[in-house]
Amino acid sequence: MKVLLLSVALGWLLTGYARAQAPYDVIDWKAPTTLNTYLVQQIHQQSDQRRAAFTAALKTGVAMQAYQDTVRARYRRLLGPLPARTPLKARVGGKMERSGYRVEKVVYESTPNHHVTANLYVPKGKGKWPAVLLFCGHEATAKATESYQKTAILFAQNGFVVLVIDPISQGERYQLTDASGKPLTRGGTTEHTLLNGGAALLGTSVPAAQLWDNVRGLDYLLTRREVDADRIGCLGNSGGATQTAYFIGFDPRVKVAALCSYVASGERNLELTGPADGCVQIPGAGQAGLDLAEWPIMFAPKPLLLLAGRYDFVDYASIQATYHELKQVYTKLEKPGRINLFTYDDGHGISRPKREAAVAWFRRWLRDDAQLVPENNIATLSAEQLNCTPTGQVNTAFPKESTLSEQYVAQAQALASQRQPLTYASLTAAIRHVLALPEITAIIPPVEAADEGSVQAKGTTMRKLLLRRAGQPPLPTLLALPPGNLPPSKVIVWLPDQGKAALADSANLVASYLRERAAVLLVDLRGLGETTDPAAFNDPKYYNREYRPALLALHLGRPLLGQRVEDVFSVLNFIRQDDRFHTLPIEVYANGRATPVALHAAVLSPQITRLEVIDLPGSFHEILTQPTRKDWYSLVLPNVLHYYDLHDLAVVIGPQRLHSSSVR
Repeated sequence: MKVLLLSVALGWLLTGYARAQAPYDVIDWKAPTTLNTYLVQQIHQQSDQRRAAFTAALKTGVAMQAYQDTVRARYRRLLGPLPARTPLKARVGGKMERSGYRVEKVVYESTPNHHVTANLYVPKGKGKWPAVLLFCGHEATAKATESYQKTAILFAQNGFVVLVIDPISQGERYQLTDASGKPLTRGGTTEHTLLNGGAALLGTSVPAAQLWDNVRGLDYLLTRREVDADRIGCLGNSGGATQTAYFIGFDPRVKVAALCSYVASGERNLELTGPADGCVQIPGAGQAGLDLAEWPIMFAPKPLLLLAGRYDFVDYASIQATYHELKQVYTKLEKPGRINLFTYDDGHGISRPKREAAVAWFRRWLRDDAQLVPENNIATLSAEQLNCTPTGQVNTAFPKESTLSEQYVAQAQALASQRQPLTYASLTAAIRHVLALPEITAIIPPVEAADEGSVQAKGTTMRKLLLRRAGQPPLPTLLALPPGNLPPSKVIVWLPDQGKAALADSANLVASYLRERAAVLLVDLRGLGETTDPAAFNDPKYYNREYRPALLALHLGRPLLGQRVEDVFSVLNFIRQDDRFHTLPIEVYANGRATPVALHAAVLSPQITRLEVIDLPGSFHEILTQPTRKDWYSLVLPNVLHYYDLHDLAVVIGPQRLHSSSVR
């Protein structure tokens, strides 16, 4: 009967029961702002530590060089292991002669059977030319985008070889496609984001994959007899500027660079607009002390130009602040003339004035002249004319194409086969590590239970409690006690995915618990129920209803799943502290996003005597094999598949404590 009631109640909950049940609300402020406010405050604290370290580094040139070294080391750790260099197997599939230059259609393999498509612009004439890598922003047309074609052509007209690379999930390189090559998602930024969530489970990222494609692009460029290896530059716009920043912080072969409409996980950007697409988000960047300026700081004192639109949606104040920091770095390194900011009264993108400024900058440093660069009318080509594959997509052009998704699945399978059985001690240590948990199980942090009144739920009186623990968001909770002042025989803790209000209105379910003389706690974990982040701040293109808090948490190095486990321990500690409950057995019930939270908590705490979960998720591995499913980011734990999967937790909890049912 209990399972039937549970299934009926959860069936109602999972069909989208409306949250607007004000009588059950506990928080008396705008509760949906709570989690984001907390996460942004944590970001500010990390940024304060970063600012202190940067300020100390400005004391001397030697100190700044030491700061650059530690930033590089932190960045390399953040990237994780990169692939080995394998044969590029580069080929030119066609050439188009144009006025003063030619365009070549290039394909190379950045890893075996993982093809990268690119266009190479080569000036007419003999001799070795300086060369430029041009990284594309988020336009679906990638290398065929008009502004990028015009940028490459203007460079070629001024004596530069230019390689324009299709990024992952754009141009001819969509990774998640059907058999005909049609993308399975709503766009490249969605694909980037979904792939990045899976990559995190393995300790890597889509930015790392893009970086490697670009490193191998430079490897290819240096095989060309037309290229002078000592005169290499790099630039990009928007998402391409972030690629450029990540590249110049990594590859010392680049001598000159430019960043246009530069956006990454800067403190101010995260506060104002939230996290961006997955291809610019590296989990743990905040924890590593890496902000917007860090990547170009690694490049200093080589010549660097920032290109900005005064009315760009990319926060102009952030660009100014970044330039100010970089100016201080270049001055301390005695090269103040090698950094500049060019601003034009326009918006996002590499417009004609910015293109002219960029080419003039590269001429200055790679051709040793200060010539002005006017752009005349430039004729561009269609995407079809520039395509490097006969089908327009690598997935259909190469029968053995190894997509990023397939590579991640293969890596996960290899890790699973290599993992050794964990002892209880080693498993709990691994859990604390990947969840970034403090030793909250070794001590009992005091939990204050503020009584906010009562509410009648279908004839049952429920107390409204706000559980507070220092340094953590408060947890709105409803408490029901057995009727007639009967002493409770056990405590049932419910962690509902959709919030406590839905279960509070399920009279039969709560009443059945009370007839068993159970004390019932209905708890909204952070970001669930009352503190759900507003939908307006979570773009549906990211396939996740809580993308903003999930990504901010990953940026902090404190995954949302781990933070919710901390919430469970706050609840357990409240129970320990209350004389009515502290000796009673504790049963925990959970569904949806709260299920893996409860699994982790049950492994760590023998205080949980029974765990009942609804629709037990199969594994983290499913995030890799089913990347287009929604709401995976809520479960992402960086590097977790190096240690365990969800079924390992279920085994440790055991069938005597763990019970699972399905909604029917």
